[in-house]
Amino acid sequence: MDIEVLDFDRKVNRLVFAARDTTGAFVNALRRTVANEVPVMAVEDVEVRKNSSVLYDEVIAHRLGLVPLKTDLESYTLPEECKCGGAGCARCQAKLTLVADDAGIVYSEMMKPKDPKVKPVFSGMPIVKLLKGQKLEVEVTAVLGKGKAHVKWKPGLLYYKHYPVIRMSGEIKDASLVERFPDVFEQKGGRVVVKEAGFAKSHLTDSIDELSGGAVSVQEKEDDFVVYLESWGQLDCKEILESAVKILDAKLDSFKEELTRKA
Repeated sequence: MDIEVLDFDRKVNRLVFAARDTTGAFVNALRRTVANEVPVMAVEDVEVRKNSSVLYDEVIAHRLGLVPLKTDLESYTLPEECKCGGAGCARCQAKLTLVADDAGIVYSEMMKPKDPKVKPVFSGMPIVKLLKGQKLEVEVTAVLGKGKAHVKWKPGLLYYKHYPVIRMSGEIKDASLVERFPDVFEQKGGRVVVKEAGFAKSHLTDSIDELSGGAVSVQEKEDDFVVYLESWGQLDCKEILESAVKILDAKLDSFKEELTRKA
């Protein structure tokens, strides 16, 4: 299998790469591993010490649980794999506190971590609005978890499509294609051409044949794929992929050993 990075936007933590000479089964296995097996930090327990806001304790806890947290896979381990047996220690838990007693909106940035490596990814996520005289004081416990247990432990979204081949027969001068699909086509020297790597951003369908009067067609390579990975921010795209590959490789080794043992 050959891998080629097509686009990487660090601002939104989005990676696009081509995977050639592989199968849909493998790419889909990678997708499922990213969604279900790559661990990230999320709030699991919430101790509400004071809450005079308009929201119930359970609603506050639910909102805190869905705040994405930066994850350090080197420093923390899954509770079920920790030496403490899941009882709770510095290797499998991280604490954050939130104290607010001023009128106004309480944002995720007000969650103060004891470990600076485990902090909210986004600072402007609203938790609750306090009126004058209202208070909120909580301590939360964050642990590593997997997306197959709860969506709050999903690190991001991976999706894919067959590698498209955009074919143009003849010269096209009509600029309407550029206006309709600016990510794919551009005008050069008075004629319409396909942008470099425009296929990666294209979601053209068979209708392009009709729209272009038969001058443009899109075909798919059966064994080549364009893979898109969007991170929620707990891990960067590289960390997500590296973790997914290691987990998938370990599962395949385990399957092979089990198959050999029973054969």
